[in-house]
Amino acid sequence: MKVTIWPQRLRGKIRAISSKSAAHRLLICGALAERPTDILCENLSADIEATAEALRSLGAEIAYEEPRGAFRVTPIRPAAGRCGLDVGESGSTLRFLLPVICALGRETRIVMHGRLGERPLSPLWEELIRHGCELTRNPDGTLGTRGKLRGGTFSLAANVSSQFISGLLFALPLMGEESRIRLEGPVESEGYIRMTMQALARFGVRTEWEGDTLRTFGGLRSPGRAETEGDWSAGAFWEVAAMLSDGDAGGLRLTGLDPESAQGDRAVRSLKKEIAAGNAEIDARNIPDLVPILAVLAALSPGTTVFTGAGRLRLKESDRIASTVRMLTDLGGRAEETAEGLIVRGQTSLRGGTVDSCGDHRIAMSAAVASIACREKVVINGAQAVRKSYPGFWEDFERLGGRIQKEDA
Repeated sequence: MKVTIWPQRLRGKIRAISSKSAAHRLLICGALAERPTDILCENLSADIEATAEALRSLGAEIAYEEPRGAFRVTPIRPAAGRCGLDVGESGSTLRFLLPVICALGRETRIVMHGRLGERPLSPLWEELIRHGCELTRNPDGTLGTRGKLRGGTFSLAANVSSQFISGLLFALPLMGEESRIRLEGPVESEGYIRMTMQALARFGVRTEWEGDTLRTFGGLRSPGRAETEGDWSAGAFWEVAAMLSDGDAGGLRLTGLDPESAQGDRAVRSLKKEIAAGNAEIDARNIPDLVPILAVLAALSPGTTVFTGAGRLRLKESDRIASTVRMLTDLGGRAEETAEGLIVRGQTSLRGGTVDSCGDHRIAMSAAVASIACREKVVINGAQAVRKSYPGFWEDFERLGGRIQKEDA
């Protein structure tokens, strides 16, 4: 799909969509509990649906009730035989569920799409094998699992992916023996680990973090009902849109977000002020998903903004360092790549132009927000990429006063 946007300030009030990070976690907890759970989640996305569908394949019953905006999750029941899972392009779905599948002892064939098959699974992969599972990369690009996970001590580098740690946290209560996760080195994206701990706590599992070690206590027990919080990652686009529309003076207001949330991306409110003040240096290790939209703000702020610690972005839906730089330069901005980040030099406005989303939802939405400060129209090819995390983005953009035209490409 191609979207053409004519420069226009946005106005109005918008409520944050449901957090896909929280929805993944609650769906998995619900599927592993002892009785059904109603999970309120007003907004769906391709990634959330990928987790729900994978859990159905494992034997959970999951129905979405549109009028209530809620999932009804009936837990997985023990089953034998091989099963197939399709995890779409969702890295969270794959990395969260791989340890769970092994703890359940299911033989599976896992199908992936897009660039997901290129994204690393080490050192989680090796730890699962070391604890008794047989994992294979098949010639057709799928993954295979066999065997049942044994407990004990799992060792992981703490700066590779918080999703590996979260996946093991979901698996530990299923193993029936004392187990622990030992983290090696500095922890990155700690907020996402805390989100997993909070989700488990809502389902009766206590997690203790002692030094470099994580342990869980108790089994998963349904609270009956759980509500998905608002999404700071998606809300960041409207936070920056407000800055570009009226300098954050209140013309565009975002509601439905918890300022005390464990989501690391709530840092957008302080970071956007830091960037707007000029000559900022942003360490992206704990907020990698914010880089594209903060880079847009940096391109329109005084001085030079340097983003560091963003190397993991090269393995997202696109090489997100390269695609962010390309987006900005295609719009008339000044940006360049570094090995682990990017450098953005600010100016008062952008020219406009044509952007390729590179199949990346965050690039498409960032380019849309950039259009607010462009002198000419912005054309975004591959605009359907927003379905991955925010299917209603274009409708919300238009409702807030954006002038857009959508065309099937």
